[in-house]
Amino acid sequence: MKPKKLYCDLFGHNYKVTKKVTKHVKEYTCNCCKKQLTTNSNGQLTELTPKYQEINSALERIYNNRMMRLKRKTLSSSIC
Repeated sequence: MKPKKLYCDLFGHNYKVTKKVTKHVKEYTCNCCKKQLTTNSNGQLTELTPKYQEINSALERIYNNRMMRLKRKTLSSSIC
């Protein structure tokens, strides 16, 4: 057994946010064993699989487009 995995088994993971996909969806990585998690549709943490990576990238693109559109709309309404 690897020492880093043993540490996580004994003391638990030390997760840090590595990516903010939206306000509510984030990706986390354990500093010790590098295990990756993400927030699923129920708000619970789940393992970051290729399927969830694809979902998160699409969700991030949609979220960023929406935020840019709202920002432009706010700027154009404040000019008038």
